Amino acid sequence: MHNMRNVLLTIAYDGSGFRGWQRQPDTRTVQGVLEEALARVTGQDITIAGTSRTDAGVHAMGQRATLRGDFGIPTDRIAIAVNDLTEDVKILHAEDRPERFHARFDATGKTYIYRMTAIEDVAEKAQAARIFLRKYRYLLKEKPNTDKMYEAAKAIEGMHDFASFRSAGGAEVKSTVRTVRRILVTQTAAEGPGGARLSEVAIEVTGDGFLYNMVRIIAGTMLEAGLGRRDPAGIADAIEARDRSRTGHTAPASGLYLKEVYFDNDRDYRDE
Repeated sequence: MHNMRNVLLTIAYDGSGFRGWQRQPDTRTVQGVLEEALARVTGQDITIAGTSRTDAGVHAMGQRATLRGDFGIPTDRIAIAVNDLTEDVKILHAEDRPERFHARFDATGKTYIYRMTAIEDVAEKAQAARIFLRKYRYLLKEKPNTDKMYEAAKAIEGMHDFASFRSAGGAEVKSTVRTVRRILVTQTAAEGPGGARLSEVAIEVTGDGFLYNMVRIIAGTMLEAGLGRRDPAGIADAIEARDRSRTGHTAPASGLYLKEVYFDNDRDYRDE
């Protein structure tokens, strides 16, 4: 008989082959695939609790989940054993946590990255790049102005009622007030598949929590500012209106990555 253990997993996955994180019957999900692998490794029925219920097509480099049970496998062997059984989801790290710790309820913040790519070549090179990037980027026809995107970001940062940045259909929430601690915008030149010239834009959003599709709506709104289709000066009013129709389109799932989840003891989150 072993003691009840509580193990915090750090997980990466390519979301393109999953119908999202959350376990669903007769559908391939990240939670479902991981629980199946963990059941084989531990010899027990396993249910894990994830921090973020990412949507279909959304990727993760730093999802977190807690695994509870009285299984015998040493903590430092869990990742090795599971990763032998899985292809598009991997456990990056496993660590013991106190029994009451919970990956979702104890999370104090998250960072998401939204990646978009303007393909600057035409014809063959551009087509090759489209094939191989379509599941991992938001593909753009023109290069956005990142200064305008940054201006939009400044209006979104801070503590606001983000009802205007929430899609219908998510879980009920007590409040739509959230704090966006910072948004970083970077633009880099890159060479894509087939040698295509690319302009890569990354938006990194850190906050205490996010509403349904909030990061994707932030990305869509900032992109519209960057393409000259929206005046960044009007974003404060759009937030104030608490009206979804006043903000930008929901950028596709393919460009979204959960980068990191923070807990109280993560100094880098609090001290910045």
